[in-house]
Amino acid sequence: MEKDIIKGIKKNVFILGLVSFFTDISSEMLYPIIPIFLTTVLGAPMTIVGLIEGIAESTASIMKVISGWMSDKSGKRKPYVIFGYSLSTISKPLLAFAASWHFVLAARFLDRFGKGLRSSARDALIADSTEGKYRGKAFGFHQSLDTLGAVIGPLFALLFLYLIDANYQIIFLIAFIPAMISVVLLFFFVSEKKGEKKDSLKFKLSDFSREFKIFLLITLVFALGNSSNAFLILRARNIFEISGIPSIITSTFGSIAVIAIVVLTYVVYNITFSLSSMPAGMLSDRIGRRNVMVGGFLVFSLVYLGFALANEGYQIWILFAIYGFYMAMTEGVSKAFVVDMVPSEKRGTAIGLYYTATGLLALASSIIAGLLWDLVGVSAPFLFGSAMALVAAVMMMGWLPKHIRLI
Repeated sequence: MEKDIIKGIKKNVFILGLVSFFTDISSEMLYPIIPIFLTTVLGAPMTIVGLIEGIAESTASIMKVISGWMSDKSGKRKPYVIFGYSLSTISKPLLAFAASWHFVLAARFLDRFGKGLRSSARDALIADSTEGKYRGKAFGFHQSLDTLGAVIGPLFALLFLYLIDANYQIIFLIAFIPAMISVVLLFFFVSEKKGEKKDSLKFKLSDFSREFKIFLLITLVFALGNSSNAFLILRARNIFEISGIPSIITSTFGSIAVIAIVVLTYVVYNITFSLSSMPAGMLSDRIGRRNVMVGGFLVFSLVYLGFALANEGYQIWILFAIYGFYMAMTEGVSKAFVVDMVPSEKRGTAIGLYYTATGLLALASSIIAGLLWDLVGVSAPFLFGSAMALVAAVMMMGWLPKHIRLI
């Protein structure tokens, strides 16, 4: 096995971290402004925002299990990773031509199709390149660089919104550049050993362990209340419009002050997420993945309850900062947890199944959130999400052991 660049971090893991870093600069330039673009420029209602995000994330989830299984069966990871990142790269400039929400839906579909194609194979490649005792650290390291890109991306978006007077189309075109850099890095600097083709590999849930199946069930319960982050962004805008915006933001950004303050709070969330991801992964190597994930679910429950009850702008800053801890305690740790429970020849399939379990309900959860917002009230989707996270935390504590023996 190749030498470590950082203890426990091989070259492939390091480069894949850079790939995700540049991709997230691109994606997160757009993510916090797409729901605002949809509702203010294209006039789409909240139910349509939920529909678009639900279809986009469900598409990614379905593709993740298919591509993960195909990468296991073919013995190859890199081709799926390259093609997936390339599709997502192409989708960015397409948004510049959107004249209705239907075109945004098409671009988001292509972007998430690419994400679904690459994610399971990429995570399996990270696991293939890492010793078992460093899995939490490796996935945490990758997540840290990924999320660092998510810090820089919204700041670029804010800068360009300020410089070009909220010209969304130009930002969509600029986002193509870092996405293209990620594809070049991937193509030239990530390597993989030729794997064994497994024509006899079958796609059967019964082949996986009891613990893995229980974990999938728990993630389904949690996912039902975990609607798109677009609702957090729009809830933040709602509260700032009601409670007012600090004069320093208004005087600096003028007509785009509301957009600016929402984007800045989203950056705070990503800073916390990025700084905490590697420590959370290392902590899971020491005290067990289950304990760290339970803590993450409890943090999510409290944050969503806070979004339901918040009525002042300062509360949004605090809630977004704490929300980053939930992401750090679950995003990379969950993938390391999955890898712990399955044999190496089924890693891609298992990670894909996990992604599918968390994402197949994305359509339902986002549509439910949109309907609750429109028909019951702005607090309703967050109260629902808080309750489901609490149930999932209790299930995980009661049904899964603290430590899983590494496979």
